[in-house]
Amino acid sequence: MKHLIIGAGPSGVTAAEQIRKLDPSASITILGDELEAPYSRMAIPYHLIGNIKEEGTHLRHKAGHFERLNIKLVNARVEKIDSANKSVQLSTGATETYDKLLIASGSRPVSPPIPGIGEPGVHSCWTLEDARAIAALAKPGAKVIQIGAGFIACIILEALARRDVDLTVVEMEDRMVPRMMDSIAGNMIKDWCEYKDIDVFTNGQVTEIKRADGAHTFKVSVKTQEGITQLDADLVITATGVRPCVDFLEGSGLTVDDGIIVDKDMQTNIADIYAAGDVAQGKDFCTGEYAVQAIQPTAVEHGLIAAQNMAGLNRAESGGTINMNILDTMGLISCSFGMWQGVEGGHSCQLVEKDKWRYINLQFDGDVLIGATGIGHTQHVGIIRGLIQAEIPLGKWKDKLMRDPLQLMPAYLASTQSAAIR
Repeated sequence: MKHLIIGAGPSGVTAAEQIRKLDPSASITILGDELEAPYSRMAIPYHLIGNIKEEGTHLRHKAGHFERLNIKLVNARVEKIDSANKSVQLSTGATETYDKLLIASGSRPVSPPIPGIGEPGVHSCWTLEDARAIAALAKPGAKVIQIGAGFIACIILEALARRDVDLTVVEMEDRMVPRMMDSIAGNMIKDWCEYKDIDVFTNGQVTEIKRADGAHTFKVSVKTQEGITQLDADLVITATGVRPCVDFLEGSGLTVDDGIIVDKDMQTNIADIYAAGDVAQGKDFCTGEYAVQAIQPTAVEHGLIAAQNMAGLNRAESGGTINMNILDTMGLISCSFGMWQGVEGGHSCQLVEKDKWRYINLQFDGDVLIGATGIGHTQHVGIIRGLIQAEIPLGKWKDKLMRDPLQLMPAYLASTQSAAIR
């Protein structure tokens, strides 16, 4: 059996290793389009901080790991998939055939349409090559402007702050991490960043990046509700989101929406072709709708499920992914789970303790917990996920939580015991 995997990130590597465990004789090839050993993008900020060297970003650290497992690594970009003939065309001009194909091509940064965005010295923070360029410019005292304050952006933000740069963040929405946090939580994170000497413009928009003569490389125009502000910068970083890498799928016959539509087995609409990770659009556990969940734990889970089905076990299924985000912003832990925005006709409760940098918001549909947002309450992370995933009716405990949302542990224990008895 010949297994071909497009993508050398966590999902692709996990799948290749799992297939090898299940089928010692299979042919396994991973196609990666970067001249790097397989690595984790989520580790790049830790490299920028200086906590780990470049090798620390690698997914596997023992020399000869893939050779020992007889997993072939090929450096090439896939340009086209011919599903009728079970082959892929590579940028090198070569062709690879397959019996089973896994597309784990991940995602790429979105580049905002800003004049000057393509200038040297303007970088995303997505690859090791980006990290090298940023490290060369982000010296202590350097003026750095980061465009975007989403989940990934906040991880980058901490790395930059730890390099002792003079950092300014510009976010178009009215709060930080707008796709993860409600208004109270997002603005608490903003307040925390400003407390840590980071300037943050929300409701802000970079309208132009212009090269400058003098001490600093750029003049950056930022439009806010108060007008236009001109900022100096030695380095500009764009962190305005990512989108699945699906451009090469044109003409493949695969069903693509935001990502590649997959079923519970991670299989696409074409037999013997699977998708996993950031590029896969599967069923959301909470909503039942199809969505892309671009987080590393989901990518690894997808890789394991796809591998088992590619190897012919046909017994691994995805129960749907849960929207789950946990973020550490310079020591302030925040999280959101499930349908944290709530649903029409649902109920919610919250406890705000801004002076203690703590906040919790719970969302209910009937007496079932369906979503939550939290800051500072790290002890409740596992309980919240468990209650949402188990969909356990809380009964009278829902009313107790409405009065005091910190009663999550007794609510969880009482409700799970009642469910076990039933």
